[in-house]
Amino acid sequence: MKQQTTPPQQQWLQAQQAMASRHPLRLRQPLCIDEQQIGSIEADFARKLGADLLAAHGIALRLQAGQWRLEGQGGATDKLNRLAHAMRSAGLAGAWRNEQLAVCDAQGRQLATVERGAVRPLGIATRAVHLVGVCADGALWVQQRAENKANNPGMWDTLMGGMVSAADSLAEALARETWEEAGLRVAELGELRHGGEVVFARPSDEAEGQGYMVERIDWFSALVPDALRPANQDGEVQRFERLDLADVQSWMLQGYFTPEASLVLAAYMDW
Repeated sequence: MKQQTTPPQQQWLQAQQAMASRHPLRLRQPLCIDEQQIGSIEADFARKLGADLLAAHGIALRLQAGQWRLEGQGGATDKLNRLAHAMRSAGLAGAWRNEQLAVCDAQGRQLATVERGAVRPLGIATRAVHLVGVCADGALWVQQRAENKANNPGMWDTLMGGMVSAADSLAEALARETWEEAGLRVAELGELRHGGEVVFARPSDEAEGQGYMVERIDWFSALVPDALRPANQDGEVQRFERLDLADVQSWMLQGYFTPEASLVLAAYMDW
């Protein structure tokens, strides 16, 4: 949907786009496994973990030719998850979710999986999915995130936003997250379409500020029939609101939405 943008909206969008694409705060060096780069870490990350802790988990991080190489017995998934557990022991992991995310090479081929709480500190690229829930009159359904969420607690979001796990295809993640967050079945929705992608590359406050977020968001929109009402199933949403577009735009400019939801909504409005 095309929305004519005003100068304040254009300035807001430029600021949001600048925030979504920011260089690391400090030097990061490539992180490699089996000769493939899969992420990046700060120069002193291995020192903070310590060789003894890494050895206790059966792995080592070695700097060679400006790249950190993860070494140890076992396959890539085994080594990465032992690294994740070492990070957790040292207090250098993000929120632990017991959820495996895909680890891919530069061409998008999956090489391994790793605990979700390790991806930001290790600069591993992730995928996410968002759903813009549209009403018949053009209003949008939005959700307020729970106060106990690790990231952006209490902020407003699209109808649904979640990670694509290693076990899911994009379509499976869309269906699973739509049910868990909004209690809606994709098959009950109308006019489902893939709207596009939003890309983030910016510093993250995980791992004592040593994280780096690299993420591609695939966003969809769908018509929510008037007979249906969103109802959270997993405890991660406080409440839902049905907002006219003018109110959504006002909330966007006031900073009520997460950075991810802000750019997804801006893309939906074709700003």
